[in-house]
Amino acid sequence: MTPIGVKRLFLLSIIVAAGGLISPAVALAAGIAFGLLLPHPFAAESRDLSRVLLQASVVALGFGMNLHQVVHAGASGFIYTAISIISAILLGSLLGRLLSVQPKAAFLITCGTAICGGSAIAAIAPITRAGDEDMAVSLGTVFTLNAVALLAFPAIGFALHLTQPQFGLWAALAIHDTSSVVGAAAHYGPQALTIGTTVKLARALWIVPLALVTAAIAKSSTRIQWPWFILYFCLAAVANTYVHALAPAFAAFAKLGRSGLTVTLFLIGTGISKDTLRKVGVRPMLQGVVLWIIVATLSLWAIRSGLISI
Repeated sequence: MTPIGVKRLFLLSIIVAAGGLISPAVALAAGIAFGLLLPHPFAAESRDLSRVLLQASVVALGFGMNLHQVVHAGASGFIYTAISIISAILLGSLLGRLLSVQPKAAFLITCGTAICGGSAIAAIAPITRAGDEDMAVSLGTVFTLNAVALLAFPAIGFALHLTQPQFGLWAALAIHDTSSVVGAAAHYGPQALTIGTTVKLARALWIVPLALVTAAIAKSSTRIQWPWFILYFCLAAVANTYVHALAPAFAAFAKLGRSGLTVTLFLIGTGISKDTLRKVGVRPMLQGVVLWIIVATLSLWAIRSGLISI
């Protein structure tokens, strides 16, 4: 296919995803196929757009959520989030040493798994002075597993007959990126979407204390990026709950948020290329896989046994 043909296919795929003609999971799968089979015509632009579009889509989704449910889910999931993050960081650090993964890459993979995937890696990498290779390895590992999770988690949830609250909590605790948590939860049901999104955003707030601790240990003066979009998400939920006169407009915003999320997942998928997989290597991927399986399995067991619930 000619370069112009690749560009046209890329733009057409975005239009199809934005039009709601495909599900988030299909959009991600299509993006991965594009990234593996074709040269990316807008690689740098896609990375920047996916980050901004994800945040805007999450805020827009807030216009479809009830504040009381958001507060309840966030408060209930706080203690579970704290325990899982601390456990994941300790276990990930141990696995990195056992597998002899480069220390900075191992720490970034651990942070991405423990908190919120690419967002955590992007926030922590400058503080640790991680190089381009460390970033490529950690992002490649997390994005690859993130894609697997979006496709696999709903199937596992349906097979195990998880309730929507159970699935939403599991997705928030065990899937790396906010985009895939929202995509998987939206496929499972509206209640799963509310719980999954809220608990995941509460989890994302842990970027700030982790960044502060990392900066103190590394003696770094790098400016910490605050996840302001989470505040805007909460304000959107406040508006949807109390400003009933604008309900039709809020419903339209929420629909736009779902479309934006689908486009985001396609863009993220296109970032997974053969070159990315080669850069990751066996040991970092093995660290990511083992850590992720342990986190996912233990959180699922705790949810099904009733030890944690919303």
